[in-house]
Amino acid sequence: MRVYVPLTLSGLAEAHRTGQLETGQLVAYAVTPALREWYLSDDVEELEYAALNRAALASLRLVAADAGMPRRRVVVAADVPDGGVSADPGRGPDPATLGEVRVAGPLPLAKAASVHVDSADAEADVTAAADALAAADGGDDDARFVVDGAEDHELLWYATQEIPALVEERG
Repeated sequence: MRVYVPLTLSGLAEAHRTGQLETGQLVAYAVTPALREWYLSDDVEELEYAALNRAALASLRLVAADAGMPRRRVVVAADVPDGGVSADPGRGPDPATLGEVRVAGPLPLAKAASVHVDSADAEADVTAAADALAAADGGDDDARFVVDGAEDHELLWYATQEIPALVEERG
């Protein structure tokens, strides 16, 4: 199963240093039955793109939680055995957790298929979105518009061989 793991540039640097995305169970996003129902599509590529975008929002939350964090969203796409992934069916159709899964760790960075990172051009919008996230979560429509501004930036695709260059340029 392809999962999308939300990170930060600092988190990617740590994964590169240790060779692992996480030592225990980690939160990721995938094409789940709830995501399929919400997105109303049978196109696997569209559904995977939706899961990637859910992970990008989770990455934004990680960025927002640490003011010193480089202001770029990071998502690592990895392939894991279906048995190593579990969804939480008891949560119901909470829009905030659509596509969320738990991956039994550790998840070796060698399992990564690709890395998706904001360009430097997105940093101002990602910074504004991180600052507005709490207000958007509270129902502020203007803040939601600001958060959506970050989502307007497509994450750039990188091969796993490019991770060393990505972590060197962070910050």
